[in-house]
Amino acid sequence: MNSLLVLHGPNLNLLGQRETNLYGTLSLAELNEQLVEHADTLGYHCQCVQSNSEGICIDTVHQSFESGVKGLIVNAGAFTHTSIALRDALLACSIPFVEIHLTQLAQREHFRHTSYLSDISVGSIMGFGPLGYKLGIDALHHHLIHQET
Repeated sequence: MNSLLVLHGPNLNLLGQRETNLYGTLSLAELNEQLVEHADTLGYHCQCVQSNSEGICIDTVHQSFESGVKGLIVNAGAFTHTSIALRDALLACSIPFVEIHLTQLAQREHFRHTSYLSDISVGSIMGFGPLGYKLGIDALHHHLIHQET
């Protein structure tokens, strides 16, 4: 079975508790459970990893490459706007990925308008809350199927 990895960046461990007006009330554990189930319906084993550490996020990308993960769903949180190192890891490993954000970044603070990941991703999905992750899995699945043919 092909595998996907969902990478959640900093502060996403607080989903359901943090700024619920922006991020909703679904916990990270509940979201991960939904994503694993959804990926399974498409024929993928899905692992979900969250870290507040930039280094662990980078190590996770490297480990995904080494273990043959077919695609990534990446919500890098604030690392989206700051981490050239995470960008470099994604480029070095060449695993197709979809960038996800729960909120619409263009409607947020100006410093959140720049992403170091968008231009190297298969695509970006933002502003749809937790649904964006499922849409990302669907989009990545579509990409992977058409990449193979």
